[in-house]
Amino acid sequence: MFGAVELAAALARAGHLLGYRVTVCDARPVFTTADRFPDADEVVVDWPHRYLEAQIAAGRVSARDAVCVLTHDPKFDVPVLRTALTGLPTGTYVGAMGSRRTHAERTARLTEHGVPPAALARLRSPIGLDLGARTPDETAVSIAAEILAARSAASARPLRDTSGPIHG
Repeated sequence: MFGAVELAAALARAGHLLGYRVTVCDARPVFTTADRFPDADEVVVDWPHRYLEAQIAAGRVSARDAVCVLTHDPKFDVPVLRTALTGLPTGTYVGAMGSRRTHAERTARLTEHGVPPAALARLRSPIGLDLGARTPDETAVSIAAEILAARSAASARPLRDTSGPIHG
């Protein structure tokens, strides 16, 4: 996760519950503390794009990982998303927080920074499924549900609206 925001604490709990190794990374040391993120396995103070580039170079990121950008700040979002969308294996979940307007502005910035349309199509933004979430915990559930659905190529439709076996 990139962005030491309130939602990151809730998403760290959800990720921990689902068995993910959770890392929270932000360049702002005042927000990026282990006390704020007790469910994270690692809390890193670094520029998000620099940290992600190092993880990619070290071979520590795979298509089973999920990248969630929660900062809402172009100076953090654009570089880390450019790195994620162009440097990570196809199939890696990449999502970013923000409104539809923020998404449109972010997409324009990413295009200006050379991210090709096929890479932009991988971005899940606004992040999460439409569950009517309002609180950070509810929003974390909507994001976790989208990650699970994306990882298994599931429809994320209500089971009552589907047919066939529930477990493939």
